[in-house]
Amino acid sequence: MKEQNIYILGIESSCDDTAASIMHNGKILSNVIAGQKIHEAYGGVVPELASRAHQQNIVPVVDQALKQARISKDDLNAIAFTRGPGLMGSLLVGTSFAKSLAIGLGIPLIDVNHMQAHILAHYIDETGYAKPPFPFLAMTISGGHTQIVRVDHYFDMTVIGETIDDAVGEAFDKSGKILGLGYPAGPEIDKRARNGNPKAFKFTKPKVDGLNFSFSGLKTAILYFVQRETQANPNFITENLDDICASIQYTIIRILMDKLKIASHQTGIKHIAIGGGVSANTGIRQALKEGEKKYGWTTYIPKFEFTTDNAAMIAIVGYLKYLEGEFTQPNIAASARLKI
Repeated sequence: MKEQNIYILGIESSCDDTAASIMHNGKILSNVIAGQKIHEAYGGVVPELASRAHQQNIVPVVDQALKQARISKDDLNAIAFTRGPGLMGSLLVGTSFAKSLAIGLGIPLIDVNHMQAHILAHYIDETGYAKPPFPFLAMTISGGHTQIVRVDHYFDMTVIGETIDDAVGEAFDKSGKILGLGYPAGPEIDKRARNGNPKAFKFTKPKVDGLNFSFSGLKTAILYFVQRETQANPNFITENLDDICASIQYTIIRILMDKLKIASHQTGIKHIAIGGGVSANTGIRQALKEGEKKYGWTTYIPKFEFTTDNAAMIAIVGYLKYLEGEFTQPNIAASARLKI
């Protein structure tokens, strides 16, 4: 199925960002995101508040995406939406809207796995960004997910390692909460880590068999460490914050890189791609670049705006499925725990 002009509307509503994107033959024409600052007061995403905000945001976000792309809804060839995984209430808003619009326009509906979309964001037609060849290893790291995935083709993916408790994004956020930082804490820890000594304080890395991850024990170790040190010196956090952040980030990066190194060795695959919001972390990006020299990897990092939750990555999956004629029936249901 090859048409001269294929326009895909992508809709993302899996967590606390309402996003819409228009793709034309693999190129992004618009990528609009409405965030939800209300969650900052609670130190994390409140599901009920998130779904209500999606209801308020989805119509204006889609409208803006169409306007920025300078097309009409009647120009659309298909609508792609996030089916899961994510918060059920949030997913239902995007799923219901996509179904209704597709039926109203009489065009195909395409369901998208959010985690596959993070990986396939690498295939957005963007100048200056190389596309990983098959097979490659993808490390998806975000607030709710940490996985190593073997990718043999666009829709032939196998999870070979994943977290057994907290995701890496949660590790950053929970550590930040212990230190009195705001939400989300990952960007602040990353920023402060640049001015700190990564080996100032040593935190034990959890021992987990195989390629799986665990971060809950690290959070507990950091909590006990901070409690012990602040009892001796009430100003400990203030006086050592940059070094603490650098040491936490260094430990998290080592956990990720150690597993990725094992995965590359076991599979013989040296093409490594990352995705997900935490892939914006400068320390992780630097560690990947060092891996190119140490282990002969070729690494792939998508454009920054395609790493966090966004609709462009939903649109590229929709485009690839459209080319193969993989459409969805209108009775499909959202799935909070959808697997790759």
